[in-house]
Order: sequence, then structure tokens, then C-alpha cells
Amino acid sequence: MTYCYPPIYCKLSVVFHQVVVYKGVVREKPTSEEEAREFIKGYSGSHAAVVGSVLVTNLTTGSRRVTWERAEVYFHEIPDEIIDSLIEEGITFKVAGGLMLEHPLTLPFVEAVIGNSDTVMGLPTALTQQFIDEVLQPLKA
Repeated sequence: MTYCYPPIYCKLSVVFHQVVVYKGVVREKPTSEEEAREFIKGYSGSHAAVVGSVLVTNLTTGSRRVTWERAEVYFHEIPDEIIDSLIEEGITFKVAGGLMLEHPLTLPFVEAVIGNSDTVMGLPTALTQQFIDEVLQPLKA
């Protein structure tokens, strides 16, 4: 068996990536005010998917776990003044798809989230912890 014990001697790599898919197009962080405005106006009164992936690797043993999760987010109409405020604040340039759902200006316009809220807000913590626990287990020969 290959293992590292105690687990404190293991070296792990945890990688996470998130994108937004809107009408079949993958969206990363917007790169301009125009692109941010286009992204958010598109979501207004519509919906988008948030897709997040996580990869946990035990660098000591080579054991790894990987998966992805998807959640759908439905929006009410988002007023232009809210879009302007979000862009002016700069938060839109720091998140995939240009819209942080938990932001106080955005949250009132989220109609529904279908799926895991961790998938929408970032790293899926329960799944990541499960993968860490699994890659720390001894490998069977």
C-alpha cells in the first residue's frame, strides 16, 4: 500500500474553477464595462447556469478525485441603476459571469437557485472535504 501517515505529511493540491454558461456561451470574468453590462443585462429576467469543478490530488500518493457541479440561477428584471452601481463598484470584474449573487445589490433580484448554493457562491465545501478525506485514505495495491 502507498500512503502517507499521519496525514499531516501528505501534500495535497486543491484546484477549483467556475464559469457561467448563458445561452450556450461560457463566460469568465468580464474584461470591460461594456462586457459586464452586456452580461448582467442578459441575465435580467432570464437565467444562467453556474458550473464549478473541483480536483483534489494527493501529491504524495497520486490519488485524485475530480467532479463538476451545475446550478441554475433565475433572475427578476435587474434595473439599469443597479447594473450601473455594480459596475461602478468593480465587483463585476472579480467574478465569473460578472455577477456575485450574494452581493447585497444583486440578491433581491435572484428569483431562484436550482442546485447547490456552494456551486453558485464558490468552492463546493462539502464535496471538497469529501475528496480530501478520500485521497488521504491508503491506496489498495
